[in-house]
Amino acid sequence: MISVNLPKEVISVQNFVGGQWVKGSGQKGEVISPYNHEVIGEFYNSTSQDVEAAVKLAVKAQKDWANTPIKERTKVMFNFRNILLRDQEAIAHLKSAESGKTFSEGLAGLMKGIEVLEYAISLQNLDLGGKLEVSRGVQCEYRREALGIVANITPFNFPAMVPMWTIPIALTLGNAYIWKPSEKTPLTSLKIANALKEAGLPDGLFSVIQGGREAVEAIIDHPSIKAIGFVGSTKIAKLVYERGSQHGKRVLALGGAKNHIVLLPDANLDLSGMGISDSFTGCAGQRCMAASVLLAVGDVDKHIQKIIERASSLKLGQDMGAIITKEQVEFLKNAIDRAEKAGAKVLLDGRKAKAPAGFEGGHWIGPTILDNIQPGSEAASVELFGPVISIVRCKDITEAMAIENSVDYGNACSVFTSSGIHAERVIREASTGMVGVNIGVPVPREPFSFGGINASKFGHGDITGQHSLDFWSNVKKITLKWEKQVDSNWMS
Repeated sequence: MISVNLPKEVISVQNFVGGQWVKGSGQKGEVISPYNHEVIGEFYNSTSQDVEAAVKLAVKAQKDWANTPIKERTKVMFNFRNILLRDQEAIAHLKSAESGKTFSEGLAGLMKGIEVLEYAISLQNLDLGGKLEVSRGVQCEYRREALGIVANITPFNFPAMVPMWTIPIALTLGNAYIWKPSEKTPLTSLKIANALKEAGLPDGLFSVIQGGREAVEAIIDHPSIKAIGFVGSTKIAKLVYERGSQHGKRVLALGGAKNHIVLLPDANLDLSGMGISDSFTGCAGQRCMAASVLLAVGDVDKHIQKIIERASSLKLGQDMGAIITKEQVEFLKNAIDRAEKAGAKVLLDGRKAKAPAGFEGGHWIGPTILDNIQPGSEAASVELFGPVISIVRCKDITEAMAIENSVDYGNACSVFTSSGIHAERVIREASTGMVGVNIGVPVPREPFSFGGINASKFGHGDITGQHSLDFWSNVKKITLKWEKQVDSNWMS
């Protein structure tokens, strides 16, 4: 048995433009479920003319929306939240069916997106602007203003959560929003777009453009789109950043990761066993916050045994989902083969895992633990994007942090320890944007923002939380004086 209800019929998803579902003008594409490798959806790719049609409608709608008081804009977001909560199970099943997640993972991703939505709703009370008498008779004020039309390009692995990082905040700040979902997982956009329409969002403010590279390039190149968010691989994130920046746009492009966990001998056995196992197996390792390298300091074999026990107990289809494509499964198996030939000891072999009964045609690989991995090797430095963790043995914490600092990425690092001094050292020295202590997936909760550094991010700021506001808006500064002061100084 699997935990997800797969669609019984092929679902057609189109572009959402002007409050209507319209067919893209490009070629037809198919959505393949990782669970059984069967077609569960179809769509038509978009061209530059489809992007142009969305932008034309967005220009007019955005002007009226920006002039709407923020308390009225947040009323729509309140409605949006209630609809998503009402439909949460249906959304979780659909997004899991197309991405390979388990039902519980699909639901958790949606709830994280709703948490960002709740933060956006709070902006009516939190982001109040400011006014101050700075000198005699002189006042300074700032006001937050929308950019205009913004866009976001999202990956396959979180069909609801990643777009929900930006949709609520960008819309609440007064922008029109164009979303290009992954062509591998476009079906979830049906639920989100319909929920926004039902919530009362004016037509034209929110558009969905289906497709691949042509649609992405048309969005990046369009002169009326002022800012672009992106989440995906580092290779593509860099290309998006460079192309968008050449057009003078704001671009925040989040890339890949090679996250490390530092495991110290004083770590709690149960806490580390579960936390580390769940970090690299959750979402079948297909997330940029998954641990992929375990820096094992000193004698931690009993801790590693706990990790093995936890990971080996997981059942495919129930506790761990499927891999997005057959090609990615083969890539992972070949990477494990290469690591083994290079001298790695396979403590847990996911190549031998059995698919769920009745779903043998799906894209499956089990949790894999590789020991005696050498720093700098493929298994230690290349993002594999699957349920594989590589153990690098370290004599002390100094060596562990030197290895952590040697990789190009900078998304996340965690440490498992009972020592506050050791934890503080990892926090201080980790070359990452996010750090966890006894937490395998250190994703910040709102209003604390999400974002890495180094090759894990191109652009400035973070994509969620307080530090995302300045990306999706401008701050206008006003200085006022109404009368001449008798006792003036140089400032007045």
